[in-house]
Amino acid sequence: MSAAQQSFKWIGTRPVRPDGVPKVIGTAKYGADYHLAGELYGKILRSPHAHARIRSIDTSRAAALPGVKAVMTGADLPDHDFAYIGPERLAVNFWHVTRNIMAREKVLYEGHAVAAVAATSPAIAKQAIELIQVDYEVLPHVIDVDAAMAEDAPLLFDDMITRGVEPAPSRPSNVSKRIQFEMGDLDAGFAAADEVIERHYKTKPIHQAYIEPQACLANWEKGKGELWSSSQGHFAVRNLTAKLTGITIGDIKVNPAEIGGGFGGKTVVYIEPVALTLAKKTGRPVRIAMSREEVFLATGPTSGASMTVKIGVKRDGTITAAEAILKYQAGAFPGSPVMNGCMCAFAPYAIPNQRTTGYDVVSNRPKAAAYRAPGSPISAFAVESTMDIAAKAIGMDPVDFRLKNAATPGTQMVYGPKLAHGGYVETLQAIKNHPGYKAPLGPNQGRGVASGYWFNGAGDSAATITVNADGTAAISTGSPDIGGSRASMAMMAAETLGIDYDAIESKVVDTEAVPYCHVTGGSRVTYATGMAVIEACKKVIDDMRRRAAMIWDVDVDAVVWEDGHARPASSNVGDLKPLSFKEIASKFSATGGPIGATGTLNAGGQAPGFSTQFCDVEVDPETGRVTVLRFVAAQDVGRAIHPSYVEGQIQGGVVQGIGWALNEEYIYDDAGHMTNAGFLDYRVPVASDVPMIEPVLVEVPNPNHPFGVKGVGEVNICPPMAAIANAVANATGRRMQDLPISPPRLLEAIDERSGTEL
Repeated sequence: MSAAQQSFKWIGTRPVRPDGVPKVIGTAKYGADYHLAGELYGKILRSPHAHARIRSIDTSRAAALPGVKAVMTGADLPDHDFAYIGPERLAVNFWHVTRNIMAREKVLYEGHAVAAVAATSPAIAKQAIELIQVDYEVLPHVIDVDAAMAEDAPLLFDDMITRGVEPAPSRPSNVSKRIQFEMGDLDAGFAAADEVIERHYKTKPIHQAYIEPQACLANWEKGKGELWSSSQGHFAVRNLTAKLTGITIGDIKVNPAEIGGGFGGKTVVYIEPVALTLAKKTGRPVRIAMSREEVFLATGPTSGASMTVKIGVKRDGTITAAEAILKYQAGAFPGSPVMNGCMCAFAPYAIPNQRTTGYDVVSNRPKAAAYRAPGSPISAFAVESTMDIAAKAIGMDPVDFRLKNAATPGTQMVYGPKLAHGGYVETLQAIKNHPGYKAPLGPNQGRGVASGYWFNGAGDSAATITVNADGTAAISTGSPDIGGSRASMAMMAAETLGIDYDAIESKVVDTEAVPYCHVTGGSRVTYATGMAVIEACKKVIDDMRRRAAMIWDVDVDAVVWEDGHARPASSNVGDLKPLSFKEIASKFSATGGPIGATGTLNAGGQAPGFSTQFCDVEVDPETGRVTVLRFVAAQDVGRAIHPSYVEGQIQGGVVQGIGWALNEEYIYDDAGHMTNAGFLDYRVPVASDVPMIEPVLVEVPNPNHPFGVKGVGEVNICPPMAAIANAVANATGRRMQDLPISPPRLLEAIDERSGTEL
């Protein structure tokens, strides 16, 4: 029976979330909630300059302050070769990473860590860092990505030669890497077009804006380190901290805290190596918690970008060629998600001739970190805005235009493989058939459509299940629960074992209690860790069958497992009463001992996610304020394990996209200082800014997963910026090509007619 034809008892239902009550009543413990006796308070000195050479650091006055137990600088961390290697299956240059944890030769952005102290009180720690004397040689800085690529731009690294270019450039620049994907004949494709649309777009860096700042507690005892940390992957925290401190991986244990939001921004480390180094120096626990200002100044926002998109189209709607040039800010060190942007840009479409070129560009602002489908929302804004313009140029409905060119299984992707999974066409059809799509609009109102693509991830995961004598069970994984994975793991286990959801406890455990799990990110956990849970459950079922065979004194092949019971495979086995999961569990001691199993795998076979969305907006011509009236988001979710969680993921991604489109941005002054490093001035959407967001769950099951799972957490943030920009264009007759579409910018376009014509 195929995944699409299966019927289930638990999959697709909406049971109570396991972590709901502790979070509501306040007993759930987050990163800043952990304490140990005798703990010290860590504080980090941060650069006041956007770019400066460090001539010297004098920590003597701080070290002499009563109550200060340790002081550290970058010299207390081991240095690393300039090489792209890493323990997390990723190309990571630890020469760069260690300098982001704590500056050495130069500070490269305001907020860059320079030194740290551990003291007996927060007040003493604050006083101590004020006593540290740093002699800076202030250097010219650059923030904007286009300015950073200019020939006369100040260089962050005097020896950075652009990789990925043949022949190699003869002079250093701020361009770390150039990448390109191409197929077909671009010139011939554009020559065959009746209309060629070319536009330029810019986006600003924005932060993930998780509500919980980074916090951790570190301890060093008997030659081993232990961390309590809020993160999206405590195994990654362990491995990265070990690498950056020079401590053996096996000598560090990391305990997962609850996480108050991450969205990709907590897949890396910032304070953990510092806290553990201070703990090792003092022999006492050290606690570090970032302030909100520190989060904005020193943790990774996503890239700002400068992009040019060109699309050629025939009058019948066929896209003949497409090209995108994408320039992404990496921040102070290389590593923007521009490659993802290049691969995702035209992925929803079957275009025979296309080219995407990407530039990874360093600039004097915090190092970019992942943010929900990293790279894809940025290029989607540019591509989907241009798609809207192209549809207008030939007089075609924007959904019909996308249907005409939609990628389907077998479509050649520009980055190599052919598309193996469907789902995109179904999201377009869901939007086209939605009653709101044809609803009339009022004055100053407009409707916009956009689509998006994300790969979805898989990779290394593990799960352990233990069975109790009363027929209950506990599942343990190393995947932090960000989007409902405790519930989805328990539901898949209940479905596989044939027992009740309420009989299963679902836990996230430390790095010594379960085999390695990769980070919770990339929309991978329900898919990959879920497969590990299913594998462990199948092992338990095989063991249960063996024990039933022992009880019945028959061969194990004569026993089958159905609906939570061991049953005779046929009437030939004998007239034997089925044995329930609970009955077999109660006899564990007499049938071979404790019952449990572990599932481990490096999962593959994941399916990408597609989303198509439309929104209605109203623009106030007096103020430029955009009010979002309606938002409908159709997404291929494979199969919704817990529909409420899936709907919440979609709604959350859309809300973040609304903020990205209309308000959010890092604002810098002429000295390279961020002027809005707090939620009073960095404008994230609040409840009154958004309408009720309607998620439409399109289920095209993934045949590579027992329950048809596809990742659902990320592709929902890809279309909103373009959908809103397209709606604003239809409401005002002005095309806004730079984000955010804040009231002053839109009002200027309306009043001065400075926006680009449709």
